Amino acid sequence: MSGGILVAGVGNVFFGDDGFGVEVVRLLGEQGPPEGAVVADFGIRGVHLAYELLAGYDGLILLDAVPRGERPGTLSVIEPGIDRGTRDEAPLLMGALGDSHGMTPDALFALFGPLGVTTEPVLLVGCEPADTSPGMGLSEPVAHAVPVAAGLVRELVAEQVAASGAARIERGRT
Repeated sequence: MSGGILVAGVGNVFFGDDGFGVEVVRLLGEQGPPEGAVVADFGIRGVHLAYELLAGYDGLILLDAVPRGERPGTLSVIEPGIDRGTRDEAPLLMGALGDSHGMTPDALFALFGPLGVTTEPVLLVGCEPADTSPGMGLSEPVAHAVPVAAGLVRELVAEQVAASGAARIERGRT
């Protein structure tokens, strides 16, 4: 893949609302992916997501449960500050990330520099969870947020596709 926006659902479906990102990606897959986007479920395989980004995407929209102290089901679009680390840190980071349950968005972003991931922009569409205890299925407020989040992702992809197309045109002029 060269170009396009990667929409990546992450989370653990065996921990209730932590499966939010996976459910949004499932719904987007049923509806058909947004134009200009690749939609994929990475679950708890964050290292695989980091390697996938080496394919050269124009942007990343990450979907995850994000506790921020809001009412359960509240959606947030976050532009994370990314500490990309360095290539010298790669062996240390890879060893520390052997447990996929520890692959938080921050841990994923820390792999960007060591692996040479240059994807920009990166957006995180987060949903305030109600319950992340062991068990399958989303709580009612988070389940209601899934279709709203899918619509939001479609809007964000359209914005990013338009921006990346404009940037390509501008680069062609210089």
